[in-house]
Amino acid sequence: MAIDPRQVLAGVLTVTMFVMLGHMIKREHFDSVQPIHETRRASEHGLVSVTKGSDRTWKKDGLTLKPCWNKQMLEDVGEVQGYVTFSLTNGPEYHVSQITDAVVVARHLRATLVLPDIRGSKPGDKRNFEDIYDVGKFITSLDGVVKVVKTQPSDVLSHNLAVVRVPNRVTENLIAENIEPIFRTKGNLRLVTYFPPVNMKKKGERTKTDSTACLAMFSTLEPQKEVLEVVNSMIDRLRTLSQKSNGQFVAVDLRVDVLEKNSCHKNGGALVSKSCYNPQEVGLFLRKIGFKKDTTVYVTQSKWDSSLDALKEFFPRTYTKEAIMPMDKKDKFLNSGTSEFEKVIDFYISSESDIFVPAISGLFYANVAGKRIASGRNQILVPANIPGSSATSADFISHYVSKKNHFAYSCFC
Repeated sequence: MAIDPRQVLAGVLTVTMFVMLGHMIKREHFDSVQPIHETRRASEHGLVSVTKGSDRTWKKDGLTLKPCWNKQMLEDVGEVQGYVTFSLTNGPEYHVSQITDAVVVARHLRATLVLPDIRGSKPGDKRNFEDIYDVGKFITSLDGVVKVVKTQPSDVLSHNLAVVRVPNRVTENLIAENIEPIFRTKGNLRLVTYFPPVNMKKKGERTKTDSTACLAMFSTLEPQKEVLEVVNSMIDRLRTLSQKSNGQFVAVDLRVDVLEKNSCHKNGGALVSKSCYNPQEVGLFLRKIGFKKDTTVYVTQSKWDSSLDALKEFFPRTYTKEAIMPMDKKDKFLNSGTSEFEKVIDFYISSESDIFVPAISGLFYANVAGKRIASGRNQILVPANIPGSSATSADFISHYVSKKNHFAYSCFC
C-alpha cells in the first residue's frame, strides 16, 4: 500500500508539536529576585511602582520607544527563487517566534514565503491565517523584505519539500551552514521551529539578521478585525469594572492545566526562584506589595476553576474570559472546542493591561514582555513568596525591564 507523503508530513508536524509542548511545560524558572540595590536603581529610572498603602501603586508607564532598525537596509530583495513554507502552532507566543524565524530564513535565502496555516494541538485542528490574523498587515509590513504569497503553488507539492527543523532565534551562521545547502539542492523548504529553553535576552553585538528579526517580531502580526473587536470590548469591560482604580487592571497569566503539570498547587516558603505560582501565592504576593482588595484582576484561565477561589478571596473582582466576553461572541471564541482564539485573546489583553503578572515562566511571559516593552508598558511584576507582611513592588520588576536585557531593547530605543 502506497504512503501519501502528506500523511508523513502531517505526522512529523504532530510529533514536533508534542515535543514543543513538552518544552512549554518544562520547569523554566524565573530569574532570581534582584538585589535591593538593583531594584532601587530601577526605581530611580521610573520603572517600578511604589510601596504598600500608597495611592500611587499604579505607576505610569515609560515613554513609548521608537524602532531602532532601518528598513532601508532591507529593501533590496533581489532575485527570488524557491519557497519556504511553515505552520503556526501552539498559540500566539509561539506564532511570534515562528514568524520571526521563517522571515529571517526566507530573507537570507531570498526565497518566497508562503502564508502559513494555523494548527492546534489536536490532529486535524487547522485554521487559515486570516481566521485569526490580519493578512493585509502581514504582507504589507514585509513588502521589500521578503516576497509573500497567500497559497502554496500547485507545482510545489508537499513531497518536494525538505522538512528542516530550526531552533528558535535561528542565526545567520546556522542558516548558511545547515539550511542553505539543503535549499540549494531541493529548491523548497518546510520549516519547523523547535524551542530550546526560553531565552529572549538581548545579545551583545547587533547581527545582520537583527533588523529583519525586529521587523518580523514586532510589525507583522495583528489580530484580524473581529478578533481585535472582541479583545477591545473585553478590555473596555475590565476598565469599566475598575472604576475605583481609575480604569486600571492587572492581567495574570495563570492557567490551571499548566500549574498542575508543573506541580504548582503546593505552597512555597522562602523567597526563591520558581517556575510558577498558584492562585493563593499570586493573591498573597499582590496584597503584600500594595494592591487593594478592590483591584480588578484578569486571569488567562478561560473558565472558572475552583482553585481560583483562593485568588478571589484576596481580590473579589477577579475575572476570566467567560465572565467578560460579549455573550454573542462566546460560541465562536470560547466554546468552539479549540483554544486558538482564547490564546490570542489572552496574549493581547496581557499585552495591553496596566500591569502584567506572569504566574508561569516561559515563552508567553517572554513574548508578552517584548510586546509591552515595545509599546512602553513596562509594568511587569514577577511573583515571589514574600516572607513578612509587606514589600515594595520595586523588588519584583521583571529583569527584562530593570536590566533592559530583553531582545526588544535591540529593536527599540
